[in-house]
Amino acid sequence: MQQLEQDIKELIISSLALEDVSPQDIDPTAPLFVEGLGLDSIDALELGLALQKRYGVTLSADSEETRRHFSSVRALAAFVQGAAAKA
Repeated sequence: MQQLEQDIKELIISSLALEDVSPQDIDPTAPLFVEGLGLDSIDALELGLALQKRYGVTLSADSEETRRHFSSVRALAAFVQGAAAKA
């Protein structure tokens, strides 16, 4: 799962054009929104699309479950891994 977390960090940086951030700067357990990376709802939409394209996962736009998946890099990695296991 560590490699998947690394891939997701790189996806976040590239899809959101975070110029001054490297994968090492992103704590896998830190919040992605508000604190931590400080992402906003537009970033969430862009990241959701990038995850759908790269991993084929489906996310519902405004569900509590989706908010949990987007809480950290580690949570996103667990979601992607779980979705891949179901496929």
